Amino acid sequence: MSKKIIAVNAGPRKGWNTDTLIDEAIEGAKSAGAEVEKFNLFRLEKYTGCVSCFGCKKIKYKGHCIRRDGLTEVLDAIREADGLIIGSPNYLGDLTASFRALLERLVFQNLTYNAEVPCCNENPIPTLLIMTSNGPDDYYTELLEKYKTIFEMFVGPAEYFVSGETQQIKDYSKTDWEWYFNARKI
Repeated sequence: MSKKIIAVNAGPRKGWNTDTLIDEAIEGAKSAGAEVEKFNLFRLEKYTGCVSCFGCKKIKYKGHCIRRDGLTEVLDAIREADGLIIGSPNYLGDLTASFRALLERLVFQNLTYNAEVPCCNENPIPTLLIMTSNGPDDYYTELLEKYKTIFEMFVGPAEYFVSGETQQIKDYSKTDWEWYFNARKI
């Protein structure tokens, strides 16, 4: 039986940096015999991050977000998967709001508030977090180590991959990027 991998693009631009790297990871998974389902968060129906309803803390729903919106199908698919690939561009020194919304819902449904068993995830899966950025590859190590720790606590073993120095637009001459390019020289 083949492995089921869920791939999630938390970036808005189809065919650009993050989406391209996710597609490359998908091809690698497929070449290893995996079945892959991809979600593009910016193309889903309206959704939010965690609304702190605590429905997932009720014994009946333990480990399941009860909110029904555009993320429901993604969360359900991840819960049944054998692995997760998730990618996001860097926005203002962090990952996108779409990534954060998914992360909140993914993690909070598995958080128990029990010191002995802090996580109720019954299906830990390996996760690859991909981040694209116009900064150097090692500039966001602290941020990505934080996310790696969160994924390892509530989702499963995690690794991250950074592709820095990425091209943001096709033609920089059509915009005013002077500050950005001057700041990079410092």
